[in-house]
Amino acid sequence: MSIDINVIKNYFQKLDLLPEIADIYLSLHMHGPQTISDLARRSGVERTRIYRLIDELELSNLVETQLDYKRRIFHAAPISNLQILISKKEQELEQLQQELDTISQAFTQTDLVSPTTRVQFYQGPDGAKQLFWNQTKATTEILSILHEPMQHKTKKSFFQRWTYAMNQHDIKHRSIVNDDFVASLKSWRSRHSSKTKTWNARIAPQDFAISNATVVYNDVVVYYNWKDGEVFGVEIHNADIANTQRQFFEMLWQQSLPLK
Repeated sequence: MSIDINVIKNYFQKLDLLPEIADIYLSLHMHGPQTISDLARRSGVERTRIYRLIDELELSNLVETQLDYKRRIFHAAPISNLQILISKKEQELEQLQQELDTISQAFTQTDLVSPTTRVQFYQGPDGAKQLFWNQTKATTEILSILHEPMQHKTKKSFFQRWTYAMNQHDIKHRSIVNDDFVASLKSWRSRHSSKTKTWNARIAPQDFAISNATVVYNDVVVYYNWKDGEVFGVEIHNADIANTQRQFFEMLWQQSLPLK
């Protein structure tokens, strides 16, 4: 199978690796072990530049070095070694998330004005994902009325991160759904294993139509719609509205059937 050089270079770039790193690695992969002079000739990267990049190649675990008399010969390391860089990226993202939580708390503590109500709009797939991610910060049980599993709209990787965060924080989650939701969920679970550990659901009465999603947690009520090409959501931050929505949910919960 031939190698698509542009695909390789784009992937290296996503890992914050310079294009010349990709050129050098591809040269080693295609032509075998080489000296600095060989690499300069075959990769198209200047000799002096290669000297500067060797350390980065070694730190990225992309090359292995062999000493042969007075010269160094470089070998292409397995491409699977990039998993080390991916793991570092994941750690950096986790650290950034923790720092964002700290910064958010700092802004909250220094906010001199606390309005009774705040409304936040979200639009597009990325906005909807942010709305979903906000739920992982819930300090109360999450109550929701859902017309479709969120994982059908988000990518698998996002849903796995969301599920991991929900499970890590042990966030309890109850949902009222319809028959279409149940069918979609069974289809998803037949192909994937990710799921929240503390989720409980019931099926709404037949005469109760669910056409969009409603979620309540903390002092927040969320409404979102993701169908027919329309993607938007809104968060209403108001304790009274959230408490009213909880009462409405509990009344409907008592009339709903357990999910089998």
